[in-house]
Amino acid sequence: MALTASTPRSRVGIGYAIVLTLGMAATVGGALAFQYIGGYIPCALCLLQRNPYYYGIPVGILAIVVSMIGLPAGVTRALLVVIGVMMLVGAGMGVYHSGVEWAFWEGPASCGGGAGVTTNAGSLLSDLNTVHGPSCTQAALRVLGLSFAGWNVIASVILAAIAFVGAKKAA
Repeated sequence: MALTASTPRSRVGIGYAIVLTLGMAATVGGALAFQYIGGYIPCALCLLQRNPYYYGIPVGILAIVVSMIGLPAGVTRALLVVIGVMMLVGAGMGVYHSGVEWAFWEGPASCGGGAGVTTNAGSLLSDLNTVHGPSCTQAALRVLGLSFAGWNVIASVILAAIAFVGAKKAA
């Protein structure tokens, strides 16, 4: 959106908020598609990395609404900064998970390998308590040398940059 003398500053952030919200939805939607369509079961750290998106999407929608109804630009700007910080947190989580995958450091104890599943229907309830997701130390898939965690870092940094640029332009 081109900024002109007649453009209210609260409207400047709407384009950035829309791009951010769609970008976050596409990123987490892609992760969900890999899980439910592609069959890639996420580990505990993979699931944790989705949280900034789950929290960021409603904040992005709120930023869009705030911009549309014409509240002061400071409100839109603050919401864009919040999204940017969330995306930086997501990038940090991705760096941590990538480091665990490359054995640079140890992952949390909750990231052990999955337990075997029995086929006995009578032990189904006990199996629910013993079955865990895959190990966080092994990447389920690598594309161009990066795992899902590595690609999350890239997506998060790009979205954070868009958020901070949008916040600056809305000021």
